[in-house]
Amino acid sequence: MKNRLQELRKQMGIRQEELAEALEVSRQTIGSIENGRYNPSIILAFKIARYFKRDIEDIFIYEEEEK
Repeated sequence: MKNRLQELRKQMGIRQEELAEALEVSRQTIGSIENGRYNPSIILAFKIARYFKRDIEDIFIYEEEEK
């Protein structure tokens, strides 16, 4: 799954540390999500979407696997 988290965060001038604190996760979690190494839980995805006042689909892009 791809995401636009880093792009949105930078547009708003927010540091990883600030976002992590607001979402009650570690800075490493934010970095891992941004780099595609970790997919957030649905609860964390909703928290991120609410923080940015966006729909989840505006931040996280699901790419179906080819069969």
